Amino acid sequence: MFYIGIDLGTSAVKLLLMDSDGKIVNIVSKEYPLYFPQPGWSEQNPQDWYEATVLGIKELIRDVDKSQVAGISFGGQMHGLVILDEDDNVIRPAILWNDGRTGAETEYLNRVIGKEKLSAYTANIAFAGFTAPKLLWVKDKEPENFAKIAKIMLPKDYIAYKLTGVHCTDVSDASGMLLFDVKNRQWSKEMCDICGIQVSQLAKCYESYEAVGTLLPQAAQELGVPASVKVAAGAGDNAAAAVGTGTVGDNMCNISLGTSGTIFISSKQFGVDSHNALHSFAHADGSYHLMGCMLSAASCNKWWMDEIIGTKDYATEQQSIQKLGENHVYFLPYLMGERSPHNNPDARAVFLGMSMDTTRADMTQAVLEGVAFALRDSLEVAKSLGIRLERTKICGGGARSPLWKKIVANVLNLKVDVPESEEGPSMGGAMLAAVACGEYKSVEEAAERIVKVVETVEPEPELAARYEERYQYFKEIYPACKPLFHA
Repeated sequence: MFYIGIDLGTSAVKLLLMDSDGKIVNIVSKEYPLYFPQPGWSEQNPQDWYEATVLGIKELIRDVDKSQVAGISFGGQMHGLVILDEDDNVIRPAILWNDGRTGAETEYLNRVIGKEKLSAYTANIAFAGFTAPKLLWVKDKEPENFAKIAKIMLPKDYIAYKLTGVHCTDVSDASGMLLFDVKNRQWSKEMCDICGIQVSQLAKCYESYEAVGTLLPQAAQELGVPASVKVAAGAGDNAAAAVGTGTVGDNMCNISLGTSGTIFISSKQFGVDSHNALHSFAHADGSYHLMGCMLSAASCNKWWMDEIIGTKDYATEQQSIQKLGENHVYFLPYLMGERSPHNNPDARAVFLGMSMDTTRADMTQAVLEGVAFALRDSLEVAKSLGIRLERTKICGGGARSPLWKKIVANVLNLKVDVPESEEGPSMGGAMLAAVACGEYKSVEEAAERIVKVVETVEPEPELAARYEERYQYFKEIYPACKPLFHA
């Protein structure tokens, strides 16, 4: 049988076809537009997602026996606000995870409602990218649209709805809405009251590996697959990536170097960081996880290469970088503001330490190191909770760079295990579909049987020590710049 994993990303939908043994049969990617109506705003048209997904699935399964397609599931960009009217039509463009317009609403939730209450209700505090502040923004700035809302959805769940007719979500993605009681895995009535909505306006919540239904007849016909194909709830992109890299069970870690960057630590036990610098979410394997999320990771390197240097040859640019741990140039990677651990939408990127002998390679190296240092910030919070890690998996576009993996291993002083497949969220989605169809008894069994580590990048004691010194300096830069960001 075949299983389809759909990774609904910010710039493109990536689709993966996996067979019963966990072997990748085909991979397809389809891009769609991203809109910036005002500085700091970020929106997409949900119909673009669906059309790209349909085209992608058709191409993905073109050369296989379509009758053998058994299941579909998802990883998806989190926190985006998709609102539907009573006829299930999209009311306005989706407001995305990296949209920064909700500063006032976030401040209201954290200061007026209070971080203690928010954490008690949801295990998290308000961040500008979360869904609840976006709802408050629509309520205040677009009351006519707010009045039309019949269903509130997340990006990947809109695709699931279009395929099945079911308004659904999963526990991991719902955790990032600030509307979900993470500990008890259910919607928070208190948060709904605060946002002026009814629980009935939210989708039914499933575990990530549960089937929400089968394909609608018209969807099955359009895709050319049986109507009996099961659709599983899926997971937020980071939880799906964790499944795809085998980061399930207790005290396992995954680092994702995608558009955003995350450090993801799975746990059998529910836990909350007292300062809420890390997110406390439900995991796709039925347990929980802590996650530090930076808004710009591989996108920092893309910005530097594409927009500033003007090249697409990333590998050649990195070839001239030789002296790791000796760079005097630093880079704060806050191009879109920052989430973990600073929670500051006003933060911006900064280069510091340039001199007349600074080279292009030094600047490129600083970008790669700045992302690694920012991931280390979140790791330090995890350490303060008594979490001790020796190794981590890695995935995402940035993980294709041998140099970047070496920098991450030494800045974080962790062994970095590279899975055979770099396709984290889409692989995780396909694995969740296989579990929903009974191919595997559990997510952990699927991970144990499918995920294979093909390389381990070990930290080098001398280099790790040099990066320790550099990190101690790096962590002083943000506090020094913070007053300037607010000004």
